[in-house]
Amino acid sequence: MKRSEINQLVRSATACFEKHGWTLPPNPRWDVTDFGLRDWRRFGLVLVNLAEEPEYCEKLMYAQKGMETPTHSHRSKKEDIICRWGRLALQLWPGLPSEQGAPFQLKVNGEWRTFHPGEQIVLEAGHRITLTQGIYHRFWPESDECIIGEVSTANDDEHDNFFANPEVGRFPGVEEDEPPLVRLVSDR
Repeated sequence: MKRSEINQLVRSATACFEKHGWTLPPNPRWDVTDFGLRDWRRFGLVLVNLAEEPEYCEKLMYAQKGMETPTHSHRSKKEDIICRWGRLALQLWPGLPSEQGAPFQLKVNGEWRTFHPGEQIVLEAGHRITLTQGIYHRFWPESDECIIGEVSTANDDEHDNFFANPEVGRFPGVEEDEPPLVRLVSDR
């Protein structure tokens, strides 16, 4: 990704957060990714780490219509994905999407619900889904913009993201075409 694209996404996310009453803490840790696929308009996400503790983590995320977070799972992390503003679609599997699987249960708004492999759900603002370890999921906004929350057990973005597509990477390569607006988690 070009640094200018990253800067523009940070500006867009900041404007959306401010417009909808989400105040960020001082010096938040930003993360902007195209998942190494070099097409952020199709595969992209803006994340802000709000809390990073050994026992828990909280993130605020931003995506524009057309931006997808590719299919992945976590071996260690359990997470609630919360639609904070807009409409968020998720597609879910109990294992790799290429494998046959039986129906499975997840909590939606605190109540158990049965899903079939590959089933989609749309979360309205305020609604949440609890994703347990090993559940493969992908998500994207159905609205023009979407603010997404994540509350989870400890976060390890370098070692606990398992993508269904082996070409996907967690962090982007960055082409420095202008000075950074913020320092990214992936900046060394």
